[in-house]
Amino acid sequence: MVKLPKLSGHELIRILVQLGFKKIRQKGSHVILIKKTKQGKIGCVVSLHDELETGTLLGILRQAKISRDEFLSMYKK
Repeated sequence: MVKLPKLSGHELIRILVQLGFKKIRQKGSHVILIKKTKQGKIGCVVSLHDELETGTLLGILRQAKISRDEFLSMYKK
């Protein structure tokens, strides 16, 4: 299994926007993103740390309903 890269919060937000998410608001160091789908809205919260921990990154991907492979394919672009 491929290791997840070390990303900052800003880098992750850039990838999520490419996947169809929109930045809704920010409160302090947390940014709320939402994506509208046929099944409803999907939301996730990204903290603006310089480097996100692997567990934090996995939690955000789980919230956003993005698979590890889908994320890695967007990261490599």
